[in-house]
Amino acid sequence: MTAPEAETRGVRPAPARRTEWRTQAPVVAAVAAGGALGATARYALALALPTPAGGFPWATFWTNVSGCAAMGVLMVLVTEVWAAHRLLRPFLGTGVLGGFTTFSTYAVDIRGLVDAGRPGAGLAYLAATLCAALAAVWLASAAARRLLTGRRA
Repeated sequence: MTAPEAETRGVRPAPARRTEWRTQAPVVAAVAAGGALGATARYALALALPTPAGGFPWATFWTNVSGCAAMGVLMVLVTEVWAAHRLLRPFLGTGVLGGFTTFSTYAVDIRGLVDAGRPGAGLAYLAATLCAALAAVWLASAAARRLLTGRRA
């Protein structure tokens, strides 16, 4: 039955629901604003720790490791400590930390090391970043859980 038919029979059509876009717009805005902040912080760190041609990309390494550690702490905070606002996780997690960490630059850095004739350094960077990032998120979440909730991971 169409809406005009329903009205002629005395049945009111269901109220219009919010569109998907209107529901998701605040989330998209939170992610965009957070991403702008995170990317700006990453750029500032890259300026502070420039990588010479063929050199080890310390700025990208520390960006990714510290971003993973921050994600571990954030997830403990928003899942076990706070009753967080629905936009906090998209703003901080996906936005700020997603914009701050840069695994695409990590891949470009590996290729740059290999192209510069340093495949061993590229392989070491590949493994070290993955291991350090995983260790950082695990250690930071375990420490945050223990400090903030008093329980062991």
